[in-house]
Amino acid sequence: MSTIGVVVLTHDRAADLLTTLEHMRAEVEPARLVVVDSASRDGTAEAVRARFPDLAVARLDVNAGAAGRNAGVARLDTTYVAFCDDDAWWAPGALARAAALLDAHPRLGLVCGRVLVGPGARVDPVSGEMESSPLPSTPTLPGRPILGFLCAASMVRRQAFLAVGGFEPRFFLGGEEELLAIDLAAAGWGLAYVPDVVARHYPSPRLDGLRRGRLQLRNALWTAWLRRPARDAWRRSRSVLARTRSRRDQAAAVATALWGLPWVLRQRRVVPPHIEDALRRLEGYADRRRRLGAVGSGVRSGVASGSSSRLAR
Repeated sequence: MSTIGVVVLTHDRAADLLTTLEHMRAEVEPARLVVVDSASRDGTAEAVRARFPDLAVARLDVNAGAAGRNAGVARLDTTYVAFCDDDAWWAPGALARAAALLDAHPRLGLVCGRVLVGPGARVDPVSGEMESSPLPSTPTLPGRPILGFLCAASMVRRQAFLAVGGFEPRFFLGGEEELLAIDLAAAGWGLAYVPDVVARHYPSPRLDGLRRGRLQLRNALWTAWLRRPARDAWRRSRSVLARTRSRRDQAAAVATALWGLPWVLRQRRVVPPHIEDALRRLEGYADRRRRLGAVGSGVRSGVASGSSSRLAR
């Protein structure tokens, strides 16, 4: 019988986290929950233990960013692992629906659901992009094929996640899903967006948008050079830099990306041609939508990547 674990990642947002855990415990079918407290300084771990003494809490000594989720996955031995941020939670029935899809499709490595934002349940724009993914459907897989995902609405096959190494610690935060999605696809796993799997997101106002934007830009450059053929890596690099309005942000991202170049070159593994073809198709589609005003000017390649993490400080 398939089992489900949930990793809830948090940093310095105890009040938001307690609300999320209330929803997860009250509305979501039974699952093993692990809270990863990424070096919070606001008493998060103590607050969780006081309110939910039976919950497992993995407290990290340093803020590991998105890679903190890896510690949560390591604490679980379940068949599947769903991810949840401290300002988001899965809707009733969503975990069971995602697990049923993974049960029914052995080649499926990850299911990403639809994210509804705030009390008005507005569809997250990235969810809208994934729903209109231009990648051709695969008869043996459900939903829309994707090469990126929103982590707080995603369930992964644990063995697949571990086999590709999980989230890259050097990324810290921003665009970390894109690299993991590419690696899962290159390993032969399918990734699907399924809109009847639903997660709710109530964005916290406590965000460091400047830092997160620079990290996301740097990570987009790193991902290009870690996995893309040289010609496509150059093209992708020029594209994401050209869409960044601030020259200061460009300079900061390029400087930190170059600092990590020796590591990038050591870890470089070019994806198979069919994955590169899919990435080009997604980026071309996103460019067309952007010209028509349907997509924002950020560094994301539309359905090629997405991030709902909120841990940059």
